[in-house]
Amino acid sequence: MILSLSTGSLFTLPLQRVFELAAESGFDGVELIINQDFQRVNSVKLVRSLQEIATIHSIHAPFMELDGWGGVIDSVKLSVKLAAECDIPLVNFHPPSWMGFEIGFWRWLYSIHDFQQELGLGGTVAIAMENMPWVGKWKINPNILSNTQRLVDFIRDHNLYMTFDCTHMGSGKTNFINDFFLCYDSGRILNIHFSDYGHGREHLLPGHGILPLTRFLNHLRNTEYQNTVTLELDPKEFPKGEQNILRSLKEMLSFLRTETSPQAGSPREYTQETIQVSAAP
Repeated sequence: MILSLSTGSLFTLPLQRVFELAAESGFDGVELIINQDFQRVNSVKLVRSLQEIATIHSIHAPFMELDGWGGVIDSVKLSVKLAAECDIPLVNFHPPSWMGFEIGFWRWLYSIHDFQQELGLGGTVAIAMENMPWVGKWKINPNILSNTQRLVDFIRDHNLYMTFDCTHMGSGKTNFINDFFLCYDSGRILNIHFSDYGHGREHLLPGHGILPLTRFLNHLRNTEYQNTVTLELDPKEFPKGEQNILRSLKEMLSFLRTETSPQAGSPREYTQETIQVSAAP
């Protein structure tokens, strides 16, 4: 498996420094989230300069409106164009929000019959949609296709790939293993966002939440999955100081490599002690 670091895990640091830390800690590369750094700049030139530091395995389309990127549909299209120009194989995006009245985006999504041909430039770039979280006291999922079977049916019918997010699925179903296999059996997962969930908080360090991540990695190791696993944490999960962050990244990467290796030993529980990474004070 390819072990990647989401740049969102350290978005409080300069983007170049995030890439340097990913490289120094030994990750196979990064998932690049398109953020404010990509406003009013030559995006291709910026990406290529970052690729000199670490491999970019995927691009995440913007979460918010950015100058020069248009609305949500245009931002997805521009992300695909950028990925194609810079030889990045995968673009990930979020589905429309019914709560946010993204009706135009919703209609556009259903109008695409074959994402890889129509949007992915004939298959040059793989297009993947991410499952989204349940939020609030009443556990409402504000995005369309929150039902796992409907999501699987949609990505099959529209030739779309998937980014499976553990913390998002776990926010609605603590025991999400069956839902993972429902998605996995579709053959459409190209990326996995890996983190814990608990007490209403997403993207926690494994062991800081309530998800069965040990069992998940044990199951994942026994599949034929050879694509990307992306560590995607809240920056608050890291200790203060870049050297401490670097040490934490190395320890987390070592743990992931051990648990995803075919030679991994007996199952262990994720705890703060086993990973030896302290939460930020």
